Amino acid sequence: MKSWLVLLLTLTLSSGNVLADRIKDLTSVAAMRTNQLIGYGLVVGLNGSGDGADVSFTAQSMKTLLNRLGVSLEGPLSDFETASSSGKIDIKNTAAVMVTAELPGFAKPGQKIDVTVSAIGKASNLRGGTLLLTSLRGVDGEIYAISQGSLAATGIDATAGAGSKVVIGVPTAARIPQGATVERIVENPFDKADRVILNVRDSDFTTTTSIVNVINTRFGADVARAMDGVTVSLQAPQDLTQRVAFMSMVENMDVIPGEPSARVVVNARTGTVVISRNVRVTAAAVSHGTISVSVAVTNEVSQPGPFSNGTTAAVQNAEVAVSEPNKPMFMFNPGVDLRQIVDAVNQVGATPSALIAILEALKSAGSLRADLLVI
Repeated sequence: MKSWLVLLLTLTLSSGNVLADRIKDLTSVAAMRTNQLIGYGLVVGLNGSGDGADVSFTAQSMKTLLNRLGVSLEGPLSDFETASSSGKIDIKNTAAVMVTAELPGFAKPGQKIDVTVSAIGKASNLRGGTLLLTSLRGVDGEIYAISQGSLAATGIDATAGAGSKVVIGVPTAARIPQGATVERIVENPFDKADRVILNVRDSDFTTTTSIVNVINTRFGADVARAMDGVTVSLQAPQDLTQRVAFMSMVENMDVIPGEPSARVVVNARTGTVVISRNVRVTAAAVSHGTISVSVAVTNEVSQPGPFSNGTTAAVQNAEVAVSEPNKPMFMFNPGVDLRQIVDAVNQVGATPSALIAILEALKSAGSLRADLLVI
């Protein structure tokens, strides 16, 4: 008897640990928000898959860049859009691109970040190219990072004779891992504000209340305050070293989050349906049937009679048949759970598309007690 109680207590504690999440997995520090960066640049070294002479701004950008580097190019712009056989710039080896990146919170000058490079002209493939020095700017127009380096493109665009072509992935987009260097700090209130703000990733009053209770139990009353279902305000130490240590202890505390709202997510393209375990339906009867319409066409030739002067004509005879195979009707009792829904749908042999139709009908009838999200 004692061993059974010990086993039950162990299972209960284990299940509690499994349900608990760290505060760092449920929230984010408001001061650690990311910032979007964007820039315009040139990719060179392409094997004839660049923009070509039709994209004038690529040639203009290359001419401006060379002039800044001390290479004087005289003459109209059209002279520099010709092929390499004329001794001019080969624009087919160059592509104009947009460069984007995310600047993490607390990023410091000298740190490296990843960048994404995307063609904006007629370039068909960026594989093997090199991005020239490009400034990345924030929404305020200031330069926050500088990017340059060899592109890592996963897409493939191969062309053979007789019009044969194979395209895998997106060859006009590439990445440069650690391809940009941070040059400027983004000011944030972490070291100046009296209180530190935590934002709960999924708005939930139960989760927010649990976080406040756990923190106040550990550090004292009024250390944490719930401002709404998303925001938790913390009274943090003024000394930065102590503030960092305090946040380290807070983010590693375990909290049991609230149960999410009942939701059914349907992917109409793939037929994937995900049902949360809190989904319930009220009493409802569902009949699922597939209507099949078939049209049979028979082509015949009408021959004129022996005593008529008519001509031979083609006649098309069509037969239309509509069939609706019998399907069993199943009934949902009040409070039915996920297992019963799945079992009932499997019994009628419904396909994923039929399951989507059944769920939409239940939602329209007011029987489905859940949010139906179609993506």
